[in-house]
Amino acid sequence: MLRKLLIVAVLALAPACSSSGGGAELPAGPDLMKKASEAMKTVKSATFSIATEGKPKVPVKKADGRLTAAGDADGTITIDILGSLQEVTFALIGDTVHFKGPTGGFQKMTRQQLAQFYDPSVILEPTKGIASLLSAATDPKVEGVEGGSYRVATTFPGQVVGQIVPGVTQGVNGKVWVDQATSRLTKASLPLQDGTVTVSFSDYDAPVTITPPAAG
Repeated sequence: MLRKLLIVAVLALAPACSSSGGGAELPAGPDLMKKASEAMKTVKSATFSIATEGKPKVPVKKADGRLTAAGDADGTITIDILGSLQEVTFALIGDTVHFKGPTGGFQKMTRQQLAQFYDPSVILEPTKGIASLLSAATDPKVEGVEGGSYRVATTFPGQVVGQIVPGVTQGVNGKVWVDQATSRLTKASLPLQDGTVTVSFSDYDAPVTITPPAAG
């Protein structure tokens, strides 16, 4: 009797499990990438994070900061300079960069000088940053949903990736996570030679005012 009851229960639950497990139909990869690219063009500000795992051959090993669509940014960047890791605190305002190393006070350089190492303001630039990266994705395939975001496997041209992660010159088979509600990028995982670079975003369109560091 117990065995029969268990069989009946399993049969009754099977349709419910299969329907809830399947969920809504996943969007087509190319359509999602196009929608995500357009959504990123409207971003006014964001918090970003760049992390590396292993030893990828890129100069920027770690970065955390805030960005505005106007091109201003602040935060910290850890850069590999001739084999030595240097953490730099920066505030990028207009064409002026205020920066400070582990010791000493703030100094100044131009945006063009900073760009020789890394210009974080490129991230939200529509023709060079994340919007361009997403629109350049080839053969994107939506694999599933994680934490409210679509997980997409795709390939990115090295030239476009290199705008966001300096040092990358070849195509990258990576994954991106696109928020289901807003179509904005939440994370990108980029496997490179000898390691992986992960770029994450949060706090979209939160009020951000970048100001010069206090004198002295």
